[in-house]
Amino acid sequence: MAQDCIFCKIVAKEIPADIVMEDEHILAFRDIHPEAPTHILVIPKKHIPSLSQAELTDMDVLGALQLAAAKLAEEQGLARGYRVVTNCGDDGGQAVPHLHYHLLGGRSLTWPPG
Repeated sequence: MAQDCIFCKIVAKEIPADIVMEDEHILAFRDIHPEAPTHILVIPKKHIPSLSQAELTDMDVLGALQLAAAKLAEEQGLARGYRVVTNCGDDGGQAVPHLHYHLLGGRSLTWPPG
């Protein structure tokens, strides 16, 4: 756990969140500033600063993130489609230095995204 990381504080239950899924490796919760009708953040409980800093030893956690996003999309009724996004670094738009996937859906999503 990184002491100043807001997502680590959510994992530790020091900050409340609208949690929609949790297991031993993953926590998923609704984004407080949604960009789509369904906007869920899927994070590893382990502090990994970004995808670019993940290591070979994180492969199981990375796989769990992907599978959790797919499971949540099904549970949220996103059969028509959804998007899974992760931002890396300042130029990539990463606002919180803790690896996280945005699960977005519930409306038609345009491309390019931004």
